[in-house]
Amino acid sequence: MSERRITRRRLLGAAGAGAVLVGGGGYALARSNPDPATGADRTAGADRVAGVDGAAGVDGAAGPDRTVVAFYGTHQAGIATPVQDRLHFAAFDLTTDDRGALVRLLRAWTAAAARMTAGAFAGPDGAFPTVVQAPPQDTGEAAGLVASRLTLTVGFGPGLFERCGLRSARPAALVDLPHFAGDALDPNRSHGDIAVQACADDPQVAVHAIRNLARIGFGVVGMRWSQLGFGKTSSTTPAEQTPRNLFGFKDGTNNIAGTDRDQLARHVWVDAADETPWMTGGSYLVARRITMRVETWDRTSLAEQQQIIGRDKREGAPLGATHERDPVSAGRLRPDSHVALAQPDSNGGITILRRGYSFVDGSDDLGRINAGLFFLAYQRDPRAQFVPLQENLAANDTMNEYIRHTGSGIWACPPGVVDGNDWWGRALLG
Repeated sequence: MSERRITRRRLLGAAGAGAVLVGGGGYALARSNPDPATGADRTAGADRVAGVDGAAGVDGAAGPDRTVVAFYGTHQAGIATPVQDRLHFAAFDLTTDDRGALVRLLRAWTAAAARMTAGAFAGPDGAFPTVVQAPPQDTGEAAGLVASRLTLTVGFGPGLFERCGLRSARPAALVDLPHFAGDALDPNRSHGDIAVQACADDPQVAVHAIRNLARIGFGVVGMRWSQLGFGKTSSTTPAEQTPRNLFGFKDGTNNIAGTDRDQLARHVWVDAADETPWMTGGSYLVARRITMRVETWDRTSLAEQQQIIGRDKREGAPLGATHERDPVSAGRLRPDSHVALAQPDSNGGITILRRGYSFVDGSDDLGRINAGLFFLAYQRDPRAQFVPLQENLAANDTMNEYIRHTGSGIWACPPGVVDGNDWWGRALLG
């Protein structure tokens, strides 16, 4: 990357007449040139943010910032997008029933997200305003950093539809998740009226994005809980090496590819023929915080670990096979192994899109590492996908001896923001 790459500070200096002010929040929301036919995430090229031509760069830079993932499109970025290395996930609760305040918040958040995902400050005045007596429109910790493939993905939880006169608009697919066998859910790490998933290759960029959305939302939403994640445990780009979870096994080998439009249409994106028109092009997110008993696992023999998972630890091949992506033969696996129970053939063809991350949150009172998997599953209808799949795993998976589900939530993620006049949730609230 050239030393003349685009940074937030350089974009601020170039901001100008191209910005469009939205919703009275004072945040510039710029136009782009999305691909409405595919809605595919695109590396920025001709996208314009705060009046800056990404194709030309700024100050004579020799091209666009290749760490930018396009914000605009038929679907929200951060779902089928190639998985980044870091996560900051936050769940917010509404503190008001004022529908107008919610609309203004979502418009302001959309504007800030468009800027931050392009490598700009959250607001047009940036982190260093001329009038120093006023609070900055950006907290400043990402100044000088590139966009780092930041994506911001928003979802609406069941609680949102109990507020602001939205009860009749709640999708039938946005179910209250049942209690699964073995659940030990902490209410302080579960649920939330609005979820925001920030993924980036730089943890500071992801944290900066959540921090600034929380700042903008003051008085309308309050943060209920949040989770940091690292070391992606799944991939939407099968050509890349499959990542490993904290048990040391490759995870998400047969995940849906972000380029497989047929699979995405079938299993991930809500269709116009489904029950809720405003969700067309969106997806349903289930998040599960899974604590892993790593000390117990680490004292388990390799042979037993492989039998529990159903894969070879070194190569990742299904037991009885040679290569990672060889077909799974359930007859060669223990019937209570994770792979035998999780594969689509064991669940009537159920398939979900995974975006998981590892976490380590210090240690507990007994000196054990508080570590695990923050599991993110996107799907077209949780009633037919996540719920029956998890019921099967919770009841039968031997791996449950080594894990505990301690946090949970479900959200309806609306379709993408298609241009500078659009905003998150417009089809629901506009």
